[in-house]
Amino acid sequence: MEPLFIVGVIVLIVVVAVASYLSAQKRRQAMLDLAARLGLRFDPQKDWGLAKQYAFLDKLRAGSNRYVFNTLSGRYRDQDVIVFDYHYETHSSDSKGHNQTHHHYFSCFTLRLPRVFPELVIGPEGFFSKIAQAFGYDDIDFESHEFSRKFCVRSPDKKFAYDVCNARMMEYLLANTDLTIEIDRDTLALTFNSRLDPAKIEPNLNRLVQFRTLMPEYLFSGFPGGTR
Repeated sequence: MEPLFIVGVIVLIVVVAVASYLSAQKRRQAMLDLAARLGLRFDPQKDWGLAKQYAFLDKLRAGSNRYVFNTLSGRYRDQDVIVFDYHYETHSSDSKGHNQTHHHYFSCFTLRLPRVFPELVIGPEGFFSKIAQAFGYDDIDFESHEFSRKFCVRSPDKKFAYDVCNARMMEYLLANTDLTIEIDRDTLALTFNSRLDPAKIEPNLNRLVQFRTLMPEYLFSGFPGGTR
């Protein structure tokens, strides 16, 4: 029975590996087709340099062996955008002391802003955001109790947070409560907890651009009321 068990395990590993390869190839082809349709460049290769370039973003600091792949880049609706799959590793030990490597993947959308801003993170209110607050990461409150109840907003510059989260922006975010947004330096980013189906990339590119559109123009023009 033991040889049959070993053969069965080997067959199962091969089947899983083949299925994973075919799924990856299907995803790459779908993203290549999307890039062609949207007029964007597509690069399926792993890129550690780009991951390092964006390491200032909260979500892109975790773990080790961080790299991006399946990268879409170029101009979209008059904005410079980059969309990519992101990978990082974490490590743990099981009850027998064996080291285990865990691979994590998610999608990230970035848009280049015309000037540098302080960090601002906006995400759904939840268990982990409450833990962050317990450790001193203050959640900024707003006049809209509904918005404050559903979103955790963090920034060292409260005025900038209030400027961005204006009435129109809060209305938009309340209609899109799944979004996690980060602004830092000259980057606006949307991050997700998993890799998105290629069919969801264009709609989320549109949401990224819409968020940028709802940011007050005085933030970019240097008029009184703008940020540093």
